[in-house]
Amino acid sequence: MPVAAVIFDLDGVIVDSEIWWHEERTAWAAERGLRWTEADTRAVMGANSRGWARTMRERLGLLEADEPMILEAVVRRVTDRYRRGAPVIAGAVGAVRRIAARWPVAVASSAHRSVIDAALGATGLRDVIAVVVSSDDVPHGKPDPAVYLETARRLGIPPAGCLVVEDSINGVRAGVAAGMTVVLVPNSSVPPGPGAERLTHHVVARLRDLDPAAVALRPDLAAGEAPA
Repeated sequence: MPVAAVIFDLDGVIVDSEIWWHEERTAWAAERGLRWTEADTRAVMGANSRGWARTMRERLGLLEADEPMILEAVVRRVTDRYRRGAPVIAGAVGAVRRIAARWPVAVASSAHRSVIDAALGATGLRDVIAVVVSSDDVPHGKPDPAVYLETARRLGIPPAGCLVVEDSINGVRAGVAAGMTVVLVPNSSVPPGPGAERLTHHVVARLRDLDPAAVALRPDLAAGEAPA
């Protein structure tokens, strides 16, 4: 099916804020004499707010009652950084606007809604984004396909007509499981994880190089199937 809409992940695709999340989680943990590592960050990439707060609490050995405090503190820290400016990936804003001139575009992000709103405001892209869905709007975060399926529903476009742009292995798995065509744009700040390129349909080095009309499905990766 031809591409009828393009759905972008946010962190690591449009803005290079994955490192912010890592830095703020690391700092929050260090202030309490605890250690948060890059391996811990990879474990929560793609998770919704409830999911990463739970994982963070578990990995740091904290109490279940601490989860709301963890969530509120880290989200506030990242949102405050966006208010001082967005770490926009070179060429990303122009690429999104170019693509939005031809196809409906959406953002499907694992970030908290307040962070998404701050990021879109800082990048100036709010006016071209037709639909915004946070993983907090659905029961499960990536790699579960729910956030992408909900985005397609709101767009009014079948999943097979949606092109997903992702930077993480959990995001790639979510897009493939949703039955969508997935393009991986690897982020050097926080690499996508082992096996991500094997799972995706197409890889481009930079978002500015993406031409949705030219993306071809890999014949060995059937839509709707996420290989092990």
